[in-house]
Amino acid sequence: MSADGAARHVLILGGTTEARRLAQALARDPSYRVTTSLAGRVASPVLPPGETRIGGFGGPGGLAAWIGAHGVTRVVDATHPFAERMSFNAAAAAALSRVPLLALRRPGWRPGPGDAWTFADSLAGAAGLLPGLGSRVFLTTGRMGLHTFADLDGCWFLVRSVDPPAGPVPEQLEVLLARGPFTLDDERELLARHRIDVLVTKDSGGSATSPKLAAAREAGIPVLVVRRPRVPEGVAQTDSVEAVLDWLGTIG
Repeated sequence: MSADGAARHVLILGGTTEARRLAQALARDPSYRVTTSLAGRVASPVLPPGETRIGGFGGPGGLAAWIGAHGVTRVVDATHPFAERMSFNAAAAAALSRVPLLALRRPGWRPGPGDAWTFADSLAGAAGLLPGLGSRVFLTTGRMGLHTFADLDGCWFLVRSVDPPAGPVPEQLEVLLARGPFTLDDERELLARHRIDVLVTKDSGGSATSPKLAAAREAGIPVLVVRRPRVPEGVAQTDSVEAVLDWLGTIG
């Protein structure tokens, strides 16, 4: 509890497995009130315990206003590693509202023995490199960026996403609607059944979708990895839910 006996209100900027785990842990402690904010890009998201809100805040000013209006005492940025705009908005809003902010960022993936990885700095960069790596593509970068690959007529794409894609998409496209986590056996079967010869992924990190990397390694399939975007300077960060709980307890 805070000094006046009120529950400490933690705003989790969520959408990740780690955000859900944090909300679950805080929901078991009556000294905390927890609200998880989701971007609303998935039609039927898996909702964490506690309160939830869906949709944007209207930029840093809107987020700061929401923090003040709802008595938020701590903010945790547990968004997807590629939610660059939200992370910068969170940093600016925390500064405006003078509320402590901690970023929870899962570790990125690293190539190991037997991996054949090529790196790109953006989706556009990946689209430029792709034709030289393969023609039957397992594209796992999310449905929002498919327009970047729409002009690659020489490639056939398998896209896996929770919701159907919209907007410009590659002409040769098959969509697989599925929600992780996925097992190594699942990924082995998928690569073989679709005769995939190149995997494209963002460096999302975590274990929910990492088996595809192991399956590609086993099959000798090259992987095109989009590097993570920049993060706000000066924001404290950690890579574990346990460290966030320690931080919350330490600062009271």
